[in-house]
Amino acid sequence: MPRLTVEGVGTFEVPQGKRLVLALVDEAGVDQLHACGGHARCTTCRVEFLQGEPEQMTAAEQEVLRQRGLSGVRLSCQILCQQDMTVRAISRLEGSGRKDPGPRPDEELQPQPVQWVPRGT
Repeated sequence: MPRLTVEGVGTFEVPQGKRLVLALVDEAGVDQLHACGGHARCTTCRVEFLQGEPEQMTAAEQEVLRQRGLSGVRLSCQILCQQDMTVRAISRLEGSGRKDPGPRPDEELQPQPVQWVPRGT
């Protein structure tokens, strides 16, 4: 099982292939935002990687980060826990002014079909 370390929270074992956004909520107990329900549209599920950043990303993540002009962050809704990783949870419900974190994301990556591209291209 991969180990997920969340800065300031702790280290947790997570099921292989689980979406990072769900691991943050379920295993780490983080009040992670996911306003669009994990469909790579809103960017509220942003995290910063400190170690173990995956080398690939979904084409949907790449496109929305490009459109928003964001760099140095990843969308936790588009990442699968397949290796040990350390992240900083930067998009949390506390202090956001939102009434809730958003609808729970599906267990499977969305939007379908999932297309993988190299990170940073």
